[in-house]
Amino acid sequence: MEMDYKNLGLKVGLEIHQQLNTKRKLFCNCPTIIRDDEPDGETKRVLRTSQSEMGEVDKAALIESKKGKTYIYQYYNDTTCLVELDEEPPHLPSEEAIKTALQVSCLMNMNIVDEIHTMRKIVIDGSNTSGFQRTMFVSNDGYIETEYGKVGITSLCLEEDACRKIEDGKGYIIYRLDRLGIPLLEITTEPDITSPKMGKEAARRIGMILRATGKAKRGLGTIRQDVNISIKNGARIEVKGVQNLDLIEKIIENEVIRQINLLDIANTLKERNAEIIDEIVDITELLKDTKSKVIKKALKKKNGRIKAVLLKGFGGLVGKEIQPGRRLGTELSDRAKVIAGVGGLFHTDELPNYGITQEEVDRLKEYVGEKLKTEFTEKDAIILVADEESKVDRALYAIVERAQEAIVGVPEETRKALENGNTSYLRPLPGSARMYPETDIPAIKINEEQIEDIKNNLPEMPEEKLERFIREYGLNRDLAGIMVMSHRVEIFEELCKKYEDIKPTLIATTLEGTLKEIKREGYDVDVLTEMHFDMVFEGLSNEKMSKEAVIEVLKGFTEYPEKDLDKILEIKGLKSLSKEEVEKIIGDIINQNVDVVKSKGMGAMGMLMGRCMAVLRGKADGKLINSILKEKLRSIIDI
Repeated sequence: MEMDYKNLGLKVGLEIHQQLNTKRKLFCNCPTIIRDDEPDGETKRVLRTSQSEMGEVDKAALIESKKGKTYIYQYYNDTTCLVELDEEPPHLPSEEAIKTALQVSCLMNMNIVDEIHTMRKIVIDGSNTSGFQRTMFVSNDGYIETEYGKVGITSLCLEEDACRKIEDGKGYIIYRLDRLGIPLLEITTEPDITSPKMGKEAARRIGMILRATGKAKRGLGTIRQDVNISIKNGARIEVKGVQNLDLIEKIIENEVIRQINLLDIANTLKERNAEIIDEIVDITELLKDTKSKVIKKALKKKNGRIKAVLLKGFGGLVGKEIQPGRRLGTELSDRAKVIAGVGGLFHTDELPNYGITQEEVDRLKEYVGEKLKTEFTEKDAIILVADEESKVDRALYAIVERAQEAIVGVPEETRKALENGNTSYLRPLPGSARMYPETDIPAIKINEEQIEDIKNNLPEMPEEKLERFIREYGLNRDLAGIMVMSHRVEIFEELCKKYEDIKPTLIATTLEGTLKEIKREGYDVDVLTEMHFDMVFEGLSNEKMSKEAVIEVLKGFTEYPEKDLDKILEIKGLKSLSKEEVEKIIGDIINQNVDVVKSKGMGAMGMLMGRCMAVLRGKADGKLINSILKEKLRSIIDI
């Protein structure tokens, strides 16, 4: 559906979080690597809220603490330390990470502070062992250019990444400390983005600037984008964890649709003088004999109950679609799931269904009306929840609160990005006063000489690199574009300089096309390092192997990454043959097909080349084979 975003008053701002590929973490000397093997140990913590100096308690933190979850932190003895466990003060920040933050600031035309101060930002989901995230404010008031116009950059911060969530279970969350402390750049834009396409383009441009530094980590989870979205008369919604650049456009489109529909529902509710009767009705006896499997399962739990609330004026609206596949009822259900941990809810807009009969629905409407001393009409709706009694009560109070918000319009909240471009409720928007000074880290002075040095040595931007690759290395524009955006771009340039006798096009296609090809065949190309590529091209340069052997050699290195080139060539039977050996094999093949040569002459070249390659592929260069074969055929024909 085409929408007039200008008329709707769409405003979008981005928060981009990019991990940096530095030698050490931000506040300790541990490496910035993610582990897949079993951790060496774990420790447990719980979240407790406390009042600020003003006597206030953060609303989001309070809700999180009510969940009563235990947080389990897994650690490694050799790549995590007491800093991650919050048992030792932080070390001085990584100079490499600070330099990268200053480079990005200059590339985005930002004002850099005179002193970098470290702050503590409250974290409420247990993803930091300390209960806060250390953040360093580096620069502000910059801008980037996009094809849709200029986008202001509000601020750039350098901060520590959070723990990695491994499992979210019943009453507990397991985190792993390997990610905690990896340097992370947080870039916040002004709400200057006025269309979904502009949002995607702004994120792409920032991503290009980050990659230009050569310090941006690559791979799933290394860059995360939060999107703040609002429309006229709507509310600011923060969508967390958009990992796919292509999803940004869809997220914005769908959030606009959601807010338009929620505003439409709010208008209808106001016209109906809708109200929520803030009283929970126990309907366990009424439905204790139902055939509904969901309810029967809930009643088998300890203190299992079925309870309901009446939403006056909500009839027909709870089941109304507000996003593709999501309804107002889904919004109510999301809130109940997050706050109380229940599996979901039933509502009368969708009943009879799920094993609940029409007769049971009629009795339910009559019973709830009597209990609340009101008459149920077709414009009303009843919400049912079945689970342990304490969960049911928490869920229904959360549903009542969300229903009250529906009468007003669009509630401000933090939402989670879903893979289909929709979002689901995560938590309320956090309070604004969540930062306070870090007392364990001194301020870092930034002088003019430092800034000038960085400005005079800024990394090459991708568009400049693209033109240089075409001009300097002779790559076509498509291959140059792929190579510029590759995380192996630095390896490419190093190999080109080291092996000038090898065409850059071959190096580029090997690093990108060949690796993708063998990855599709199931080979783990992630085990390949710069050392492996260096051995491949050294082997080509020294004529230890042929170009045709590259694919099989790379496959061999994925299978035996600890072996050297000679061993791989031996294992794969690809050791390069001498010219004399190649001449003998080609001569034997010609002798075996002498009749064809006599009848076809040079016309036998194609057939014989195929047979030679079948024997010599990977053991001799294709050009050499072609040259020897052609020469031998001509000598025979001339005779």
